[in-house]
Amino acid sequence: AAAPAAAAAPAGPNVNISGFLTASYTYSTRHTAGAGSPVVGRLYDRFHDQIELNAAKLVLEKPVATDKFDAGARVDLLFGQNPAVIQSAGLNLGTNGDITQAFATLNIPAGDGKYVQFKAGKIATLMGLEVIEDVVNPNLSEGNLFVYVENFTNTGLRLDAKPSATVDFELALMNGWDVVQDNNSKKSFMGRLGLTPDALTTIGLLGYVGNEKAAVNGVTPSGNRYGGEILASRKVGAATITVQGDYGEEKDLPAPGQTAKWWGASVWAAFDASPTLNVALRGDYVDDKDGARTSGVLGFPVNAGQKFGSGTLTLNIKRWDSMLIRPEIRYDRSNLLVFPATDGTLHKDQLTFALGASYLF
Repeated sequence: AAAPAAAAAPAGPNVNISGFLTASYTYSTRHTAGAGSPVVGRLYDRFHDQIELNAAKLVLEKPVATDKFDAGARVDLLFGQNPAVIQSAGLNLGTNGDITQAFATLNIPAGDGKYVQFKAGKIATLMGLEVIEDVVNPNLSEGNLFVYVENFTNTGLRLDAKPSATVDFELALMNGWDVVQDNNSKKSFMGRLGLTPDALTTIGLLGYVGNEKAAVNGVTPSGNRYGGEILASRKVGAATITVQGDYGEEKDLPAPGQTAKWWGASVWAAFDASPTLNVALRGDYVDDKDGARTSGVLGFPVNAGQKFGSGTLTLNIKRWDSMLIRPEIRYDRSNLLVFPATDGTLHKDQLTFALGASYLF
């Protein structure tokens, strides 16, 4: 008699694999020594006259269905020269490695496209238009709002809900800005309300509050950081126009009894000139009134307050399958003498030229 058929093995989870590789070159008109000298104020593109291996990104994701009870997870691994400037405190994979995201998701359907999701782990911030993944941003370089007035990641719990086709909201309880291991005894909060009044328009309103100061001998210094943001985008023909505004304060900075304040604004105009060419313009401005966000950061000298901004033009060339080529020109200006020259003098402005190449899979 024929042997009974073996039972089929249970199907494993459907895991999607994706990622990208980015390399770039930047030349700055303001620099000190030769190749590799710092480009003041810049994040990923922070080395003059040097070819950089910016990012090798790998994403493993078990997608979550929103129309049924479901669960999933996502892990984002980032290697290269970019992780050194965005790593969260308390999780060390070395200078050139980072887990930018690692979280699990539970979905509860509510019918007609509505749902509630619970997430736990390390998740990208709710703030801003630009994200850690440079290939998703309109421009090659990161804007000043992304670098100086936002955080990169939140580690904690998050509730995402979509109660209707035109409204969504997110609430996050987290250890703090860019910390995996909490550096004090306080938790921080961030919330966002998203509105889609029509198919061409999106609006996001965000607020945050929490103590971000590191504990000293087990005691958390007083003074919360709090603020808000508005982000609005509108599709106009072949162009997309986006505006962002941020305001923040932190109590007991730079000294007890004082309050540090900052604000920033940015506008993007991205235009599809053809199916293979997108032209992106960005202008931004930050007023760091008390130096809380820029003093001694990324090459900026110690200062008691700075006003600075930039204008950027990027060509996004998609002529080859899965390949993105991005030439860029950018002008930065500050009200302070912060940009060094080879003769030892300091200047208020700098001009940079860059070229980026990314392969996406």
